[in-house]
Amino acid sequence: MEKTIYIGLIREEKYPHDNRVAFTPKQCQWIMQHYPQVQVVVQPSPHRCFRDEEYQKNGIPLQEDLTQCHLLLGIKEVPVAFLIPGKTYLFFSHTKKKQPHNRHMLRTIIDKDITLIDYECLVHPDGQRILGFGFFAGVVGAHNGLMALGKKTGDFSFKPVHTCHDFQELITHYFGVKLPPMKIVVTGSGRVAAGVLEIMGLLGIKYLPPEEYLVNQYAYPVYTQLKAGELYLRKHDKTYSRSDFHAHPENYECRFLPYVTVSDVLMNGIYWDHNIPALFSREDLRKDNFRIQVIADITDDTHGSVPCNLGDSTIEDPVYGVIKDTMERTVPYQPGTVDMMCVSNLPNELPRDASQYFGDQLMKYVFDELLKPESEMISNATIAANSALTERFSYLEDYVKGDQR
Repeated sequence: MEKTIYIGLIREEKYPHDNRVAFTPKQCQWIMQHYPQVQVVVQPSPHRCFRDEEYQKNGIPLQEDLTQCHLLLGIKEVPVAFLIPGKTYLFFSHTKKKQPHNRHMLRTIIDKDITLIDYECLVHPDGQRILGFGFFAGVVGAHNGLMALGKKTGDFSFKPVHTCHDFQELITHYFGVKLPPMKIVVTGSGRVAAGVLEIMGLLGIKYLPPEEYLVNQYAYPVYTQLKAGELYLRKHDKTYSRSDFHAHPENYECRFLPYVTVSDVLMNGIYWDHNIPALFSREDLRKDNFRIQVIADITDDTHGSVPCNLGDSTIEDPVYGVIKDTMERTVPYQPGTVDMMCVSNLPNELPRDASQYFGDQLMKYVFDELLKPESEMISNATIAANSALTERFSYLEDYVKGDQR
């Protein structure tokens, strides 16, 4: 008889509590119908976007004690007090870039002989990430950016996304909305940008090629999209190569500056690291022709591709103002300032839809691999196992051995 594999959905214990989950009640039910050897159990939670009763109604038992589980699935980092020794965990650990605040957690994972599989490191054979919440970050970020412009100008108003039960209710909110003329520039071409473009489509905002967008004026709202190859060109020959750009970003210059003089809103969804040039400088922000009133920095890197990102805002209070001359933070919606939307957990505003989307990708591309005795995909995403870092992540050795405090 085949051995039962127990999978536990853990309660999110990191504060502030995340309300997303790896699998919805219906997805758990589907797994148990199609994989008779798998038993899913759910740790009760008062914070989860799907109530405990919704799991119970779908035949998924609630269980506080998860020590019998072989696989434990969460979303955010697990506080060290809640880590169960000897188990295999899947969550976003935020350790692969040596993030200081998670050093102690990774040290504890190794000490407790825990196997850590990081969602962020699960990739398709071509290197593309399999799992992420970027699409719904883009959806919510685009809505919040437009909501901020409406408040700043007084020309229109949107309700906050988190007051909607789900994405369908948000779509209904857009029925009959007529937006005034505005110009929106969208950066990026990944999941975040796809979410932004979804909102552009739902609101009937017209796409224009960059060259038309730059020179013409319109009596209705329009947007353009700048992918990396349009934003960054090699300094010496004005060409773009994706692989070369990621290997040597310092050899590239950013071509964004003309757009600050013609745009009302920037929706930033471009990948950034510290070697990549910013979209504009502090000096550019101070110039009279800097027209952008609202920046939805959806990728949200403090002092990153958007220099006036002065730190995170919150779902409850998503926008702050920045005084252009001094780069000081101030109250939002004042004339002459630039308003910043820099929420780091945007998908939490549509948690049911974001969880459904995440679970679908997990079921399609990862679940079968998890059940195999050996899987290259899973092995490559495993940061720690057998009380040590795996070979692929051995570069974290100095990080793990550093000061834990």
